[in-house]
Amino acid sequence: MQKKTVDLTKEGKAELEKELKSRIAEREVIKEKIATARAFGDLSENEDYSAARSEQKVNEHRISEIEEILKNAKVIANRGHEKVGVGAKVTVLLGGKKYTYSIVGPVEANPLEGRISDQSPLGKALLGRKAGEEYTLPNGNKGKIVTVE
Repeated sequence: MQKKTVDLTKEGKAELEKELKSRIAEREVIKEKIATARAFGDLSENEDYSAARSEQKVNEHRISEIEEILKNAKVIANRGHEKVGVGAKVTVLLGGKKYTYSIVGPVEANPLEGRISDQSPLGKALLGRKAGEEYTLPNGNKGKIVTVE
């Protein structure tokens, strides 16, 4: 089975590395919570112990997930773009309003922060287009690309 590469911006990779470091440091804190809860005895009815073990499981899962992403990461350049692609910053006109988005891979996507995935409907509609070109979303709405950086 072929491993899938993950497109990340330089900033996105740095954020994941920071989160990984923080989560690894959190291991000791969780370990202490487990030890303290274990000292209370009877683990079958010990909610503090159960909560700490659950927290440990979530933390370890996220550590594994981040390590896998970083292992398969391909850092994309954030330099000037003529056409919309991963790493580009795009300003669009839609419904009479201007919106600015960064096109990123699915791992970094966060529409509330203006980072949209190249796999999203809007991302797919914009890919490969130049400033001045129009695009159509799957719902039929039309827009125009103002700038591509």
